Amino acid sequence: MEPMALWKRVLILLICAWGIVGAVPNLFYSRVERHNDAVAAIEAAGGTATPEQEAARAEWPDFLPSALVNLGLDLRGGAHLLAEVKVEDVYKSRMDNLWPEVRDRLRDLRDQVGAVRRAPSPDDVLRVTLSKPEGMAAALEAVRGLGSSVVSLTGIGKSTLDVTAEGSDIVVRLSEAEKQATDERTIQQSLEIIRRRVDEAGTREPTIQRQGENRILIQVPGIGSAQELKALIGQTAKLSFNAVVSRTTDAAATPGPRNVLLPSLDEPGVYYIVEDTPVVSGEDLVDAQPTFDQNGRPAVSFRFDTTGARLFGDYTAANIGAPFAIVLDGKVISAPVIQSHIPGGSGIITGNFSIEESTRLAVLLRAGALPAEMSFLEERTIGPELGADSIAAGKIAAMVAGAVVVLYMLASYGLFGLFANIALVFNMALIFAALSAIGGTLTLPGIAGIVLTIGMAVDANVLVFERIREELRQNRNAGRAIELGYQRALSAIIDANITTFITAAVLFLVGAGPVRGFAITLGIGIITSVFTAIYVTRLLVEIWYRARRPATVVV
Repeated sequence: MEPMALWKRVLILLICAWGIVGAVPNLFYSRVERHNDAVAAIEAAGGTATPEQEAARAEWPDFLPSALVNLGLDLRGGAHLLAEVKVEDVYKSRMDNLWPEVRDRLRDLRDQVGAVRRAPSPDDVLRVTLSKPEGMAAALEAVRGLGSSVVSLTGIGKSTLDVTAEGSDIVVRLSEAEKQATDERTIQQSLEIIRRRVDEAGTREPTIQRQGENRILIQVPGIGSAQELKALIGQTAKLSFNAVVSRTTDAAATPGPRNVLLPSLDEPGVYYIVEDTPVVSGEDLVDAQPTFDQNGRPAVSFRFDTTGARLFGDYTAANIGAPFAIVLDGKVISAPVIQSHIPGGSGIITGNFSIEESTRLAVLLRAGALPAEMSFLEERTIGPELGADSIAAGKIAAMVAGAVVVLYMLASYGLFGLFANIALVFNMALIFAALSAIGGTLTLPGIAGIVLTIGMAVDANVLVFERIREELRQNRNAGRAIELGYQRALSAIIDANITTFITAAVLFLVGAGPVRGFAITLGIGIITSVFTAIYVTRLLVEIWYRARRPATVVV
């Protein structure tokens, strides 16, 4: 039997040692988790630690690895939401924002087109009526000049606007190419903002991914309920600062052109008529933090970027003594009177907030506004008790499967079966070490993948051992039979596992949620199983063979 090269033996032992060391923290999951949370909190506080944080940090040595396998929603408990993004909202916003530009562009052609006014139309259409239809050609050319090239791979060379004439009206729509690009941007922006909001709340390993054309799957382990998750991500949090025209108690008051009637959030029965076009929007915000006002009540401080700071400062300087509405999601949360010029682009939002409400509002504003409203098609809350039951059931399944496999290998292959069982232990350690290293999430289907891996791991050893038996029946000496057994079984092992690995890769690429959890553990398990079957068991057999030098072997 040819000895394995020294560098191979060293490398195998190092990988196995890494697997054991990397998997050990998962045996002390709660302690290591408290240690990791304390370390993160201390770092966030600039190195300052409370006695409780120091005690939690001391539960696990700093010099040992502390990466853990993240537990999925079905194991830890938490909230599950399936949301549909109303991408049509963005079309309306685009048309509303386009109208002032169209009006200003046509104003330069007043002699040719006469007076212009916005006519009633669907939300995704801007209809402009000309008093002099004979100037339609010049008007169409001017409005088409507001379009630009579509920013997408499939829309190169196409305009963002579709501008046509219907009688004395100019009809403006987003082009089909621009609608597709807008839908894609809206979904991607919604994904990013939801991810920011969830991350701001300090939750651990959420699953946030697109499903279908306009749906988003959100799974957040460890959160109290689906309602709590909806409160965090369900608001659009569209903040704007608008000039106040008047204050009224008449809910049916006519706001007038280019104005809008909005209810007060803190004053029931009170309404504000504000200018429809904001002075500054929430898109210019760069920071928002919970704080307290001069009376010690919860509030939110904010800070604008350079552009927003200039606009905010110019407006406050020119409108001292006038009220200024702070509008959040279509409601006036505060309408203070401008007392003086406010330079620097920072201020404070006051209202009847609780500490929790001011904190959540700050999170929403920091994360940015959702580009469109979302409706929730499905929501579930999974309690931690159910997660604990799932973990217990998974442990039992894994232990029963492992025990049956161990007994079978011992009964069928004796000492060689013991070597396979030892390699199986290293295989399990490597799986958990790999999941911990990549930050993988373990789900209940993932546990099923591990149980399947246990059977697949010894399957490779069975191929090797049966091949060794076949070589022994051909009167090979023990060393040569072992060597040929590993060599000639290799192709069958590789072929079988490559096809299974391809299946796992396809499941990961096209699947979602639990399917991906199964695919990840199965894929990692295939790699570790091949490694332990081909190299670890061979190293154990070689060490035994060189120590005993048997004339014959019984497999």
